[in-house]
Amino acid sequence: MTISRRLLLLPCLLILLQACSSTTLVYNRLDFLIPWYIGKYVDLTRPQKTLLKQELTPFLQWHRSDELPTYVAILDTLEQNLDAEMTPQQVSAIATDFESAWLRVEARGLEWMLVLGEALSDEQMAEFVTSLKEKQVEYEEEYLPRSDAEFHEEAYENLLDSAQDYMGRLDGDQRAILEQAAADMQRSDSYWLQERALWLERLEAMLQREEGWQQALRDSLANRDDTASPEYLAVYEHNGQVIYSALAELANTRTAKQDKRLRRKLSGFREDLETLIEQG
Repeated sequence: MTISRRLLLLPCLLILLQACSSTTLVYNRLDFLIPWYIGKYVDLTRPQKTLLKQELTPFLQWHRSDELPTYVAILDTLEQNLDAEMTPQQVSAIATDFESAWLRVEARGLEWMLVLGEALSDEQMAEFVTSLKEKQVEYEEEYLPRSDAEFHEEAYENLLDSAQDYMGRLDGDQRAILEQAAADMQRSDSYWLQERALWLERLEAMLQREEGWQQALRDSLANRDDTASPEYLAVYEHNGQVIYSALAELANTRTAKQDKRLRRKLSGFREDLETLIEQG
């Protein structure tokens, strides 16, 4: 649905690249997800696993002490917005807050990733790059053959699944809101895959680890929006506005039962975050 403004070397370059297609809540369990993602794309030796643990410890402490409270604050704002009629601008602001949080995680996390990247052998780095290229092929085979009708149908199903996860069963009028939103969305898959392929090409060159590669990677990530195609950015902007408007309209049509479920869901997020903060 949206382009990537967030990409995290090893697992997080994967997260970065996968995140090119959708806006997601910033994960609050990085201590579990990071090693899991790394294990999927490169096999670490025992000393490398020890290094990873050493580098992750201060990063995770920072994330729990400094970042998790900001997520709670975002949830506060969202719940306050629910007390009155919501606007697309409010939905957009919430999405921007979560995206900004992800970018802070990316910037802070990149430093330990670079340390781990230095410790990889040439064979391990090649294994990692190969895995990303294979994923590119999988995405192209999955998304590009779809017809426009299939694209819009899948967009609708994704919107519906997400909405019902938070609000419960939708009525016919509410489904119609999402159907119209899906119909108004522009196809983003080809633009996303083009941008992803270009990023992989640049990434592979940087991961040859010639002198200055760390700074080159920092700069490339920091400036990636400047290198995105106008078409890519236009689709991102258009689809974002369509979705923000649909979500605001949907929120304003919720029943008392749906409101209760939605607030219970948000409360669950809050409790999880507060527990993690206390454990930190």
